[in-house]
Amino acid sequence: QVRLMESGGGSVQAGGSLTLSCAASIETVEIDCKAWFRQAPGKEREGVAAIYLGGVTYYSDSVKGRFTISRDNAKNTVSLEMNSLMPEDTAVYYCAAGPWCTDTAVTSTAGYTYWGQGTQVTVSS
Repeated sequence: QVRLMESGGGSVQAGGSLTLSCAASIETVEIDCKAWFRQAPGKEREGVAAIYLGGVTYYSDSVKGRFTISRDNAKNTVSLEMNSLMPEDTAVYYCAAGPWCTDTAVTSTAGYTYWGQGTQVTVSS
């Protein structure tokens, strides 16, 4: 059983930066695709960024150019560097993992087998 553990959430003012990290409890091909999703109060969960084993990345239009996803395969971790944060980035951020990334990597939760508990990110204006 894979467990995903997020860290790094917190509160920041608009224009600031935060980096989220997610560690997987074991290494397995079942989690070759790693992603970050977020969910704001009253809204559906939405994809933010995803990264495949070879380093191919996917970003939602709302974060492209501001957020950077990266992974350390040796440590079985995935990180999300968030810059130029805006109040609309406020949400609970979830780490997700599945066997492969497809063209729907940041537009659908389908295909992600494992999810973390989530970490709160709050951006104040």
